[in-house]
Order: sequence, then C-alpha cells, then structure tokens
Amino acid sequence: MTDSQTGAPLAPAGQRGRAAAGQDPAKRDQILDGAKNCFLKLGFEAASMNEITAEAGVSKGTIYVYFQNKEELFAHLIDRERTAMLTFAEHELNEAQSTAEALQRFGVATTTKMTSDVVIRAQRMVLAVTERMPDLATRFFGPDPFSAIVVLKAFLDTKVALGELRIEDTELAARQFIDLSMASSFKRRLFGNLPHEMPAAEISRVVASGVDMFLKFYAA
Repeated sequence: MTDSQTGAPLAPAGQRGRAAAGQDPAKRDQILDGAKNCFLKLGFEAASMNEITAEAGVSKGTIYVYFQNKEELFAHLIDRERTAMLTFAEHELNEAQSTAEALQRFGVATTTKMTSDVVIRAQRMVLAVTERMPDLATRFFGPDPFSAIVVLKAFLDTKVALGELRIEDTELAARQFIDLSMASSFKRRLFGNLPHEMPAAEISRVVASGVDMFLKFYAA
C-alpha cells in the first residue's frame, strides 16, 4: 500500500504514528537520564552499558539502537545538558531590562550551573579520560556553535552596535566576563578546595562585582 500523494510505501497500520527506530525523543531521554544517574553513581570508567541499560529500564537491544557505545552516549548527554543550560542563560540575557541586569542574570545562571555538583563531577570525569579519549574532552570543553562564549559574544556585539559598550574584541570580553563571574568559585570547586556549592547570595555578590568591573572598563 502506498501514499496517494508521494507514492511511498506506507507502514503497516499498527505501526503508523510510531517513531522510527532510534527516533523516539522520550525513549532517548529515558536512556540519557539513566546514563546520567549511572555516571554520577559509578563514574565514567566504571559504568558499563549493561548497568546503564538496567538504570534506564530498557533492553540491551533498545539502547544500541540509539547509541553505539558508552562514549557516544556520554557525548550526547553532554550536548543535552549544555543546550539546556545555555538556552536558559540566553533567555536570562534577552529578558533583562538593562545591560547590567542582563550580565548579572547571565553570570548567575552560568556560574550556578558550572559550579554545581553535577557539572563539577562531570568535568572531573572528562579530565580523567582526556589522555585516552581526547575527542571526548574536545567535545566537552572545546569550541561549539552554541556555547556560553558565543551566546555572550552575540549579546555584546549587539550592545556595541547600539553604542552602549565600546569593545574591540567581544570574544575576549565575553571570556573575561565569565571568568569574573566565577572568579572565586569555579577553580576552587573543580580542584576540591570548595567542597560544597556556593550559596546563591554569594554567587550573586561575586557576579555583581564582576558586572561593576566589566562595565567600568567597557561602558561607552
């Protein structure tokens, strides 16, 4: 039986409306959620596809329809978590009423996420396998068309065009601001000198100081 408009063969009646193999978003997220729990409990090296399968509540056949191996699964998990974080951070930039407020909201959003227990543990996992799996580290830490640097750079470019800021190198400025926002937290969290997440009020205070320094230097 074929489609009357395209001539393409139709799927059996009982299968119409179902996602093609490996294309069901809900099933994909179910697997990624299980993998996230497994990686956080066991670490990247110790977690196996069998354990991820059990944690996700799917069959072994199903998990391999979506992901070829543990490395690919971890990479897609990185992409999903980063996209969610950056979508929120971009929203914070665009919803603010002033440049100072936008930078404050963006700085708090990125710092809160990047210094959270989950993200810090993920970064340590990737760093531990960087020598053996450099491609995975590049995907986690390397440049990306949708990264915090790119999102903030686009915002700064707009403000420069409007005459609100005077910046020659907006990519450098974006990096400087992110470093200012996380000046007292990120490295300390990553290296274990700050064992617990920083209180929200302290994150806000540090970011506000960074915003003040940034605008004093770059304001038109």
